Amino acid sequence: MAHVSNLIGADIEAYLAQHQNKSLLRFITCGSVDDGKSTLIGRLLYDSKMIFEDQLAALEADSKKVGTQGGSIDLALLVDGLAAEREQGITIDVAYRFFSTDKRKFIVADTPGHEQYTRNMVTGASTADLAVILIDARKGVLTQTRRHSYLVQLMGIRHAVLAVNKMDLVGWSRETFDTIVADYNRFAERIGLTSVLPIPLSGLTGDNVTTKSTQTPWYDGPCLMEHLETVEIDEARRVAGPFRLPVQWVNRPNADFRGFAGQVVSGRVKPGDAVRIAPSGKVSTVSRIVTKDGDLSEAVAGQSVTVTLKDEIDCSRGDVIAAAGDAPESSDQFETTLIWMSEEPALPGRPYWLKIGARTVSATITEIKHKINVNTLEELAAKVLELNEIAVCNISLDQPIAFDPYAVNPDMGGLILIDRTSNATAGAGLIHFALRRAQNVHWQSLDITREARAEIKGQKPAVLWFTGLSGAGKSTIANLVEKKLHSLGKHTIVLDGDNVRHGLNRDLGFTDADRVENIRRVAEVAKLMTDAGIIVLVSFISPFRTERDMARRMMADGEFYEVFIDTPLAEAEKRDVKGLYKKARAGQLKNFTGVDSPYEAPETPEIRIDTTKLDAAAAAALIVEKITG
Repeated sequence: MAHVSNLIGADIEAYLAQHQNKSLLRFITCGSVDDGKSTLIGRLLYDSKMIFEDQLAALEADSKKVGTQGGSIDLALLVDGLAAEREQGITIDVAYRFFSTDKRKFIVADTPGHEQYTRNMVTGASTADLAVILIDARKGVLTQTRRHSYLVQLMGIRHAVLAVNKMDLVGWSRETFDTIVADYNRFAERIGLTSVLPIPLSGLTGDNVTTKSTQTPWYDGPCLMEHLETVEIDEARRVAGPFRLPVQWVNRPNADFRGFAGQVVSGRVKPGDAVRIAPSGKVSTVSRIVTKDGDLSEAVAGQSVTVTLKDEIDCSRGDVIAAAGDAPESSDQFETTLIWMSEEPALPGRPYWLKIGARTVSATITEIKHKINVNTLEELAAKVLELNEIAVCNISLDQPIAFDPYAVNPDMGGLILIDRTSNATAGAGLIHFALRRAQNVHWQSLDITREARAEIKGQKPAVLWFTGLSGAGKSTIANLVEKKLHSLGKHTIVLDGDNVRHGLNRDLGFTDADRVENIRRVAEVAKLMTDAGIIVLVSFISPFRTERDMARRMMADGEFYEVFIDTPLAEAEKRDVKGLYKKARAGQLKNFTGVDSPYEAPETPEIRIDTTKLDAAAAAALIVEKITG
């Protein structure tokens, strides 16, 4: 067997030149546990002679040590690189492998079959042109097969291969194959997966993998490799689409040059073409298309270039340069499909970072319309989203972004949500459309400013956000602070947690999701009151840092004071004026902060009151001194 490692010197240069201009197909393998995904990829690598000699030697040694083929070469070990995977004989992480034939280059992603690794499978599918969906011929279509097929369709993969594997274990039965294909096609039709090629094969023996098998004279279709080498890639469709170039970098090496660098994700562009900057709507004309190797007469989808414009217009990182006559939409509210990838549940009202292309903005999930049981396609009501769950949600941003629906252009309609505290990816989203309210609801211009309202009251507006455990003394101290401010002639209002739940928030309970919405509403009210020039005292447990930070960001600079009423849990529980801790300990009160729901103490509050050292009156005096001094 001639392996890549046998190439030296000029042979390597010739090899690289030969492969440079080949098309690239990205595909994934997915299916149920133990359907043989890793073995099939190993077979493709082995038969395409893309294994180095040292890899082959290591494979032979590992096969004897941890293989599942009785000492023979276990091709799955070429892909199952994690120790946990080798020990269990399953795929956990997404494993990417490159290989090449005379006709095409390939990057294959081996994605996990277990339901708890759905997020890994979505990651692998996000860049794929084709999916190989494996089915064990002995087991037929399983729940995980349906789940992965749904995800394939959801992620916009347009080509699928139904690889009925392990046909050697059912005697290459045509009846078995036909039954499985008919069963699968009924489900594929329900989810809109139309371009599916069924192939009977055996990854272990290689039948119908890289060459046609004599075991299936009744099958007249191509082998897997032949199909992979000839299937149409979506490059032509991307080039035929409207021009889109998300700006990744404003290239300004000197005062005489200003270009906008990025990758063309669809369409084509030439010097002289009219373009529109989204979301601003400014129009200009392309002057040059610059690359390291010189200017181009045209750039097409897939090329990374720097574009210069004839006019000095505002265009920044995250903006999109688009065809003037066919520009993308712009909006700050969308319906999306959201795939949740975090151990922390998705909570409506909680702020996240949203990244689409090179633009990052603040976002909140305003509504979970329904989640989807991907095994049955049933739509279910939901207040939160847990790890690996999928739902249709409305999302609101703090500023408009340019987009195309994901189904039209995945590069312009795919997004991720990022946890603001950990900076970890929390979810992946696929934009459906802009909500009509985003176009129909506009800010009304007002003549009287917030500064004018504050000036007539002779004070600076502020929000004093009292946070702490139940029984810490927040309401008592806030009441005393208001009395002192009132005696100084200040215009104030107290928003107390218990009082607000009698009216504005009477529809909310005490789940994490309801707590988030509770704080969001109160923060919005506090913001309106500061616009009126009022000093607002907010007395809420507000247990989560993320929501307190959200409230801070809503206020003008210097107008938000986080006041931490620091009382140890033991002391707060000892006071227990309302008897709530006793009920919580007895199991009569669920989701009670400090008992079975967490409290995240402020890390850098503007004011910290240690109630074990200061009584309420002294604490109130200290707070008034700090905000008026």
